Amino acid sequence: MWLICGVASSPWRHLRLHRTSWSMIPAAFVFAIGLWIYRRSGAGFSARQLGGLPEVLDRHHEQRLVTSGIRSRVRHPIYLGHLCEMLAWSLGTGLAVCYALMAFAVLTGALMIRLEDAELEQRFGAEYRQYRRRVPAILPTFSKPSIIPSS
Repeated sequence: MWLICGVASSPWRHLRLHRTSWSMIPAAFVFAIGLWIYRRSGAGFSARQLGGLPEVLDRHHEQRLVTSGIRSRVRHPIYLGHLCEMLAWSLGTGLAVCYALMAFAVLTGALMIRLEDAELEQRFGAEYRQYRRRVPAILPTFSKPSIIPSS
């Protein structure tokens, strides 16, 4: 997929929306936030869960809804981390291609979040519906998180 995107966008690889070295300052800050989010996203998950084994192998039935840590403030922190990283690259480079890929990622990410929410609701039922009502999907809440028991 990366190769296809690279080839398809190659005619516009030098087109910049802005060009300033000062843009690297906010870009570095947003990049660091993205890395911090990624690091926090793994807390509460086993290596099997992070690898997606419960979803693809029947014999790995480790099914539990994690609602603690960063997930007490945002339901899909990995997507938020991706968004921060893509925004950082866009801000830092000023390349139109980066902004276009970020827009594409926002659209496809919104679809993926809807599909994942539906799957998680099917898997965890009322517990997930309650969690979804209290915790935003992508833009974190900074107020004191509601106490949601983690299974």
